[in-house]
Amino acid sequence: MSGHIRRCDKDRTYTIQRQCPVCGDATRTAHPPRFSPEDRFGEYRRRVKEWKI
Repeated sequence: MSGHIRRCDKDRTYTIQRQCPVCGDATRTAHPPRFSPEDRFGEYRRRVKEWKI
């Protein structure tokens, strides 16, 4: 188990576990990815994000 804080999107519970202790759903990291101006794949991530809207 890592020491990084995670968050459940369903009920917005913060935890360290990979599964939410309240609803049992999967959690994901609570922090955004690091930003780099030299990001080689940033353009592709932004395109995918547009398509999901």
